[in-house]
This record gives sequence, C-alpha cells and structure tokens, in this order.
Amino acid sequence: MTSPDSPEPAPLAPHSPRGTLPAFAPVPRQKQRSNGWTPAVQCAFIEALADTGSVSSACRAVGRADHGAYLLRRHPEAGEFRAAWQAALDLGIQRIEDVAMERALHGVEVPVYSYGKLVGSRTVHNDRLLMFLLRNRAPQRFSEGRARGLSALDRAELARLKKQWHKEWRETWEAERALRDTEEEQESYERIDAWIDTMHTNRMRRMSPRARAALDEHNRIMEEDRAAGYDPWHDPEHPDYHGAAARAAAGESEAIRLPPPGWGEKAEEPEPDPGPRRHGLKDEGWE
Repeated sequence: MTSPDSPEPAPLAPHSPRGTLPAFAPVPRQKQRSNGWTPAVQCAFIEALADTGSVSSACRAVGRADHGAYLLRRHPEAGEFRAAWQAALDLGIQRIEDVAMERALHGVEVPVYSYGKLVGSRTVHNDRLLMFLLRNRAPQRFSEGRARGLSALDRAELARLKKQWHKEWRETWEAERALRDTEEEQESYERIDAWIDTMHTNRMRRMSPRARAALDEHNRIMEEDRAAGYDPWHDPEHPDYHGAAARAAAGESEAIRLPPPGWGEKAEEPEPDPGPRRHGLKDEGWE
C-alpha cells in the first residue's frame, strides 16, 4: 500500500481497437519493481484482455504470470481495476462472436489425407453454428420475436465444445506447470552448485600456503594414478594387498578370496523326470 502522504495514482484510460475501455485508477503497489504490476503494465493488461478475451493470453502479452493478475484483482483497492477487467471481458466476447460469425460465413479449412499423405484441403461450413447466430442476432426474423433456447442438437454441440475446451485448458495448464516445475528444479540445482562452490572457495581461502601446496601435489598424484588405472588390490606396496595375503596364509575366515570360476553364471537346470512311460497303440509290439 502507499503511504497517506503519497499522491494518488492518476487514472488510466486504455483504448482497445474494439471499443473504449473505462478509465481506472491503477492498483497501488507497495514497491515498484521492474517485473511488477506497474500502472503501465496494468493498462497494457486490460488492453490485451479486451483484444483476446483470455486472461492467460493477456498475461503472456505483458510478460506476467496469471496468478499475479488474480492476486491484483483481489486487492482491497482494486475496485476500479475489477470494473475495467469486466469491461475488457465484455469486449473480448465481441471478438469471440466475430470469430464465430467468420467461421459460419466462410467455413473452416480442413486438411484432406489420402493413404496417410496430405493431398489438399476443403472448406467445411457449420450450418448449426450459422443458425445459432441467426436466431440470437436476429430473433425477430428467425425466432418468432424472442431469443430461442438451445435445441437438443445445440446442447449436444455445446457439451462437446465444453469438453474440448476443458481438455485443451487442462493440457495447457499441465504443460505450463511442468515448465514451471522444471525451471524451479533447475534454479534449485543452480543454487546448490553456487553454495558448494562458495564453500570450496572459502575452504581454499583459509588454507595455509603449505597446506595448499600439499593439496595440489595430492591432486596431481591422484590424477596420475587415475590415468594409469591404479588398482590397490594388485599393488604389492599397498597395505591392503599385504593384509589380504597374510590373512589368506594364516587361513583366517575373513581372508579375501577371489570367487571361483563361473561364479554368478546361471547353472543349467536338469530336465524333469517324466516318470514311467505308458504304451500306446502305435508302439511296436503292442497288441
């Protein structure tokens, strides 16, 4: 919130190509951030909402998250912002009607396939959509002077469209959530790597020059052994090598022994005994 002495934000009057939106006082913010909901961003959001009719599309247009827009709408001082939001949605409905009218008049291009290959396209007209628009746009001529209710076919079509829209919304929501989870996971890995690097830097900074030289020599020798394929079990100078040999010579049970040849291989199972065989009519000597 702003302090009592701070000046009130000036009302903004966004304009949309589909109509004039009402002027509104931007929602006051406690801090002004470069990626926050500044007055200019709020105005651009309302304009995009009026043009697209979609909250998620309007948020993408201004580079903000949709949950931030809903939080902004719930602000105690967002009365005018909510009114502008509703007016923008009303203008967005006009865009939906324009798109529906365009599809009803000119149809939709549908691809045509033959044996799995695209061979062309054809224009498909939706007569039910056309009649629905005529009944609701001109009820005096097509609905006996009143807006006609939905028929059984209209209700079935509406149910199908709702199911399709819900599926598309669900897929979009899941994709965006997976992207956010991936980004958060990557940020966590980066923070952990930065923390480990800081710990290593601090540890190296606290070392004395003699300890630092010894550590460098240790790393050099370890790198040489790794490059040469060093194995302590085959090194007579290694303590474990002598210890294993001494325990084996003393016959101790804890002596380290190599597994016998063929260890770990699956043994062949003998075939089961079929038992005594019964004679059949085709056996030799059977009468």
